[in-house]
Amino acid sequence: MNEAARKIPLSPADYLAGEQLSELRHEYVEGAVYAMTGARKTHNLVAGNLARALHAHLRGTPCQVFISDIKVHVAWDWRERYYYPDVVVACEPDDVDPYVIEKPKLIVEVLSESTERKDRADKFYAYRRLGSLQEYVLVAQDAARVEVYRRDTGWDLEIYEVIEALIELRSIGLSLTVREVYEGLPELLGEKKL
Repeated sequence: MNEAARKIPLSPADYLAGEQLSELRHEYVEGAVYAMTGARKTHNLVAGNLARALHAHLRGTPCQVFISDIKVHVAWDWRERYYYPDVVVACEPDDVDPYVIEKPKLIVEVLSESTERKDRADKFYAYRRLGSLQEYVLVAQDAARVEVYRRDTGWDLEIYEVIEALIELRSIGLSLTVREVYEGLPELLGEKKL
């Protein structure tokens, strides 16, 4: 493919149509499409632990928990983006698109070497534009470290690194320990493997 062909921006409608047919997931940033790479087992364990805790806590409420295969749409000015967060909570009954969340309340990204910079900068910048978003959570996968950013504190950072520290997800009224986030990963909890 020549250079000019690669630089033609893709419309959001074409991206969404193609994404339904694609075997691979792609994120969309202002006309450009980026393939998603596979994750390590650690990444899946951490995301799974959080999704299970969130799901159990939110059972019987209007909120729903989605993991990795559901897009979040962010649009402002002329910009338009679609991201696949690792875990997302949506509570709005009018958020009805079967593939896309427009009004997330809580977004969790599990950091990796290949995504950390984008999760901390580009995605965080975009996500804060969503009026519905109350908390943004970044979770390390190589150390026991959870970072929580909250709209009601001006997106100030709270860090949780002590294993028994209680992480408060105020947007949904859930408290869980760092140990619960890293369950099944004794090497990150400073424990011996059985």
